[in-house]
Amino acid sequence: QLRESGPGLVKPSQTLSLTCTDSGGSISTQYYFWNWIRQPPGKGLEWVGRISYSGGTSYNPSLKSRASISRGTSSNQLTLQLNSATPEDTAVYYCVRDEWGYEFWGQGTQVAVSS
Repeated sequence: QLRESGPGLVKPSQTLSLTCTDSGGSISTQYYFWNWIRQPPGKGLEWVGRISYSGGTSYNPSLKSRASISRGTSSNQLTLQLNSATPEDTAVYYCVRDEWGYEFWGQGTQVAVSS
């Protein structure tokens, strides 16, 4: 029900932009949250940030200055932008919907930051 999309390759210093499409309904569905989580090669999962049904956002402090999550152009989409990308941002990025503690994961999309 959740599908991540975006370029698989980003050059260093450019903006990494991803879209999550939720076929399960609107991003405004009350009391739901949508998270971006990533997993770098050979490492564990890292929470990037989230947006709530009301549009409120919160971010991993280590990424806060570079990350931005917002609603997309369609009512069932959200976007992640990560400015000034570095090779350390190379990871599989997942969109995860949180329904009252129940998590629904997308299949993930691989992004490499490389020149």
